[in-house]
Amino acid sequence: MGYRVVVVGATGNVGREMLAILAEREFPMDEVAAVASPRSTGTEIELGDTGKMLKCQNIEHFDFTGWDIALFAAGSGPTAEYAPKAAAAGCVVIDNSSLYRMDPDVPLIVPEVNPEAIDGYTKKNIIANPNCSTAQMVVALKPLHDAAKIKRVIVSTYQSVSGAGKAGMDELFEQSRAIFVGDQVEPKKFTKQIAFNVIPHIDVFLDDGSTKEEWKMVAETKKILDPKVKVQATCVRVPVFVGHSEALNIELENEISAEQAQNILREAPGVMLIDKREDGGYVTPIECVGDYATFISRVREDSTVENGLALWCVSDNLRKGAALNAVQIAELLGRRHLKKG
Repeated sequence: MGYRVVVVGATGNVGREMLAILAEREFPMDEVAAVASPRSTGTEIELGDTGKMLKCQNIEHFDFTGWDIALFAAGSGPTAEYAPKAAAAGCVVIDNSSLYRMDPDVPLIVPEVNPEAIDGYTKKNIIANPNCSTAQMVVALKPLHDAAKIKRVIVSTYQSVSGAGKAGMDELFEQSRAIFVGDQVEPKKFTKQIAFNVIPHIDVFLDDGSTKEEWKMVAETKKILDPKVKVQATCVRVPVFVGHSEALNIELENEISAEQAQNILREAPGVMLIDKREDGGYVTPIECVGDYATFISRVREDSTVENGLALWCVSDNLRKGAALNAVQIAELLGRRHLKKG
């Protein structure tokens, strides 16, 4: 016996990826529904590569009664309206938006890092998926934190345009083409030209000069990993279609060598260590697309602080940063609580 699963926001980048991953991982489903906004009603979407087509249903008329799990990839606005309705109908919501992440009654889960926190989902029948850049970072940090206790993290991100949705990907493509043919480039989705450029600005600015994306990385890491860990983030949008990269500088309480860190990371769940100290002996965003792992390279000691490490971390943001993590949460929920399939 399998689950009845709803994917809300099924026509978007993350929603489509959720459907693909449900199929790839052979998630035990008796039935799956694709749900989206009224303008997408009737649109047909394939369930991964199964050949099975799903016809999108209108979120405004969808009844969540009798459904087990709803994966929300619809943004904070629709989630605020429909997630509580789904939860009240007995359907467990796994939400990819930022709406519930810092709610003390909603667990914020990365299954490789804090699986036990999922037990608190019954307070609201809602589970939050973290920010894409936070998700891959904490997968990298968790094994090192367990081994030597992390005190402080400085992270600079290199985030792909797919983190801004289809509009972000379209803008990079259109601007690149315009530059090659000599047409004028006008930013629409981003604040400045993204093609052949980098923009040190993701989400809105806060009073202290940081952006909301940077604040998310700080607050979410504390909630998922350890409230005592200090985090400083600089988040940058780069002209890459898919795949977020991060440069991490980590200060630990206890001494750990680069070789020890490599050995720990090599065995860590969700991590793929590719760290050859030679030309090309590291992973770039293009190589991580379509993969489940969080890739780690360039592990070395940071001599500027006592007990310091530096590393490079890359992951497919549409997968581990969003859709894969949500499906992994659903799998964890099934193992620990729902027990079907």
